[in-house]
Amino acid sequence: MIDINVLALAYLGDSVYEVYIRKYLIEQGIVNVNELQESAIKYVSAKGQASYLNMLLEDNILTQEEIDIVHRGRNHKSHKSPKNTDINTYKQATGFETLIGYLYLDNKIDRINDIIKYIESR
Repeated sequence: MIDINVLALAYLGDSVYEVYIRKYLIEQGIVNVNELQESAIKYVSAKGQASYLNMLLEDNILTQEEIDIVHRGRNHKSHKSPKNTDINTYKQATGFETLIGYLYLDNKIDRINDIIKYIESR
């Protein structure tokens, strides 16, 4: 397991995930920036990320190693409080972002693609 600060992994994961989602939305034919932003919120907001994480967990899509990474991110004690969401949703979103950051740094791009395809199909 990559031994990097959980919040650093989440920070990276948030950026990587947003690029994937932006690419997906543009490929769907959305080219207006305002429409792109509105459409992206469903995927990249804390609520969206938490929702997709729960689907991944419920459908047994994640490996045990990936679940451990999610738990590590979700359980990290943060000094930052969420602005627009409750603490549980925020922690789940952080766990999701941590997973994406971990996979990216571990060069598991195919696995990120699998997760993104799963999310796009929902």
